[in-house]
Amino acid sequence: MYIKKILLTIVVIGLVVAGFFANFVYKAMLKPNTAFNNDTAYIFIPSNAVYEDVRNQLAPLLDDIDSFDDLAEQKKYTTNIKAGKYAIKKGMSNNDIINSIRSKNIPIKLSFNNQETLEKLAGRIAVQIDADSTSLLKEMKDESFLVKNNFKEATALGMYLPNSYEFFWNTSAEAFRDRMLKEYNRFWNDSRKNKVKAINLSQDEVITLASIVYEESKQADEQPRIAGVYINRLKMGIPLQADPTLKFAAYKLPEYKNTIIKRVLNIHKEIESPYNTYMNAGLPPGLIAMPDISAIDAVLNYEKHAYIYFAADAKRLGYHKFAKTLAQHNANARAYHRYLSSQGINK
Repeated sequence: MYIKKILLTIVVIGLVVAGFFANFVYKAMLKPNTAFNNDTAYIFIPSNAVYEDVRNQLAPLLDDIDSFDDLAEQKKYTTNIKAGKYAIKKGMSNNDIINSIRSKNIPIKLSFNNQETLEKLAGRIAVQIDADSTSLLKEMKDESFLVKNNFKEATALGMYLPNSYEFFWNTSAEAFRDRMLKEYNRFWNDSRKNKVKAINLSQDEVITLASIVYEESKQADEQPRIAGVYINRLKMGIPLQADPTLKFAAYKLPEYKNTIIKRVLNIHKEIESPYNTYMNAGLPPGLIAMPDISAIDAVLNYEKHAYIYFAADAKRLGYHKFAKTLAQHNANARAYHRYLSSQGINK
């Protein structure tokens, strides 16, 4: 009888312990532990984050952060943090959450277009991934990288082709730059390289010209014709006389800081700069902005014609009138200047 009581006591204690353990397992591992109403919440874990950083993001999202702490310690997550973007689904348990933020880094769509400088590009990228603008700019301007890949600081912007790309949020500045180089090399396939040779320009020169074409017209259907005008001028040895290059040169001067030039004047044509294509024949030393891919392809597939002039069309804003003679061009230009004056645009 005595032995039976001992065995019964042991069984009861075992059941109690098992009950406590089952309750702990349910509460710590299996019980839903989210406190938000949306279907999904996201957390962004930076590189070199510690558990406290993760905990601070999770605390507002969970009903019971303490139970999460207990399981995170048990599963050794507290000393094995993974950077990235992670999803927390409504109704997830602590175990589900730990599994998610340990191994289910979510790619993001990173996009950029028409940034005017490397500085602006770095700023645009920095708001989309973990890397900050300072580290991005440092990698973009790294001299050894530029020399190794046949770029100069003036042409480096041309390596970044405006588009949408898939990245992990915790991508480093160096990894971003290196990926963009791969995208650049992929873009310059054999077909495009053959077209570069056919027009007797380098890839950098094609992108530089494309940046001018793009600043002249955002109309993809007109860009090949504008490119044809500039190709004609280059072949004839005539200065490009591209107004966007004058604006680019002007904006580098202190007196034009924080201004917008709406009308190019003769004073702008006197600016001493290698980007002044009224004073200097040929292409400027680098891009004046990031061109769309449509503008690059417009240069590679430029329209063959006899036009050597164009002026903005006052009756079809965004487009241009083209001319083969100076007399016709002057007439087109006067019509547009009258339109600008009628709108009170004098500078």
